[in-house]
Amino acid sequence: MNVKILGTAAAALLIAVSCQPKKAENEELVVMETEVAAPAEISIEKFSDSPAYLSSSLTLKKPTSTTIAKAGEVDFSFDVKDYNLGEVTERTGMAENLANSDKGQHIHFILDNEPYSAHYEPEFKREMPEGTHYLVAFLSRSYHESVKNDQSFIAKKFVVGAASDDKNVDLDKPTMIYSRPKGEYSGADTENLLLDFFLLNTTLSEDGNKVRATINGQEFMITEWAPYVIKGLPKGEVTVKLELLDSNGTLIPGGFNDVTRTVTLKD
Repeated sequence: MNVKILGTAAAALLIAVSCQPKKAENEELVVMETEVAAPAEISIEKFSDSPAYLSSSLTLKKPTSTTIAKAGEVDFSFDVKDYNLGEVTERTGMAENLANSDKGQHIHFILDNEPYSAHYEPEFKREMPEGTHYLVAFLSRSYHESVKNDQSFIAKKFVVGAASDDKNVDLDKPTMIYSRPKGEYSGADTENLLLDFFLLNTTLSEDGNKVRATINGQEFMITEWAPYVIKGLPKGEVTVKLELLDSNGTLIPGGFNDVTRTVTLKD
């Protein structure tokens, strides 16, 4: 069953303008009506049409140490089980309307909660700058929805060369990692945007922790960790802010638990 969450209701405005301040006897009163359309209403809708991949797993084989001597190119190697990278995910229901990579399923590689890079092979090289860094990587369907199970991700702290600011991040505490939406969308892809994030060490519920999504100023409270589809967005720049909150509605401490991104929708 899909659950639809609506923001502030929009309404059409009707303005009546009289061309004459008074109506004289036997004189026709002319009224001009101008209809002004209100902005389209933004909504988010949960969906559960995706293959579950409950037994799929991701582990990091290389680098073997989380301490790296110096900045530069680093070899990464992952072990992927019960999941086929490069295979296009079967799409049914709402997933059929989402932007999809024809390169298939992949790994979302997220360093310091910056926009992810997508990797369709388990081995690749990445530049690692000097300092303290936090890597979260997880399996992704071809339409960029994360696989959410206890084995589908890795979360590691790396120190490259000299340590730097820890960014107030502790990957053993409740942490939210932003994933989608991302980048530019055009044509039919602008009508349905995937809203997705990854959670570490927490669940969401009506009475517990929650994620507040603010999309172009409209707020939505998310109480279930699931993928959502954003609808009703205008063309142009769209601002998405996600915050991980406790049961009292207070931001949970953590350098990644409050993030704002901008995406662009084009004709």
